[in-house]
Amino acid sequence: MGLFNLLWDPTYVLVLIGVALSLLTSALVKMTYARYRGVESKSGMTAEQVAQQMLYGAGIYDVQIVPIAGDLTDNYNPTNKTLNLSQTVYGSRSVAAIGVAAHECGHAIQHARSYVFLGLRSAMVPAVNICSTISWPIVMAGFLLGRNYYLMLAGIIFFGMAVLFSIVTLPVEFNASHRALKILKESQMLDRKEVSRARRVLTAAALTYVAAAASMILQLLRLLLLSGLLGNRRD
Repeated sequence: MGLFNLLWDPTYVLVLIGVALSLLTSALVKMTYARYRGVESKSGMTAEQVAQQMLYGAGIYDVQIVPIAGDLTDNYNPTNKTLNLSQTVYGSRSVAAIGVAAHECGHAIQHARSYVFLGLRSAMVPAVNICSTISWPIVMAGFLLGRNYYLMLAGIIFFGMAVLFSIVTLPVEFNASHRALKILKESQMLDRKEVSRARRVLTAAALTYVAAAASMILQLLRLLLLSGLLGNRRD
């Protein structure tokens, strides 16, 4: 009965709200990117060229820009210092693609400047990977064993690490976009109107991280409600 309550009960509406938020923001990103991927920048520069100029302008010469498979799979890898641009972004001259590439450059600049939240997020990755894997099995075991207080508490603490990671990610993403848009504007690689369009793309993308964090928080709240730990009660 305990496991059934964990999988389906009135508090499951919190999970559904999180799913709805994630779906809405994902759709917004695709819609916004599709809107501006056909709008070429007046400079005629590709996203790769813009990224290279941004890195050099920031005094960063040891980051390699490489094309990768996929659509919007762009990322910066601080481990091997590679700025990975997806096939639809790398050679594109669109305002949308340039905005995405500039955002990833923002992460590279964060790394070079030792941005505190990026360092914190990177340091958390190994622990979060472990906690995310074991948190739910421990919580379920607690419910199966008659709502074992200590097992449920341990599982929720482990899950809380993943929640904290999603929260720490927010300033990292917003700061990267802020750095990117500021450089694009000051360098005049995009004009004022183009910067505004790039901002819309990056804002939509940032909202997916907000939705992910909100979803994680709602799941944590659900676990606390189901376990009775929110009111510090032991069954």
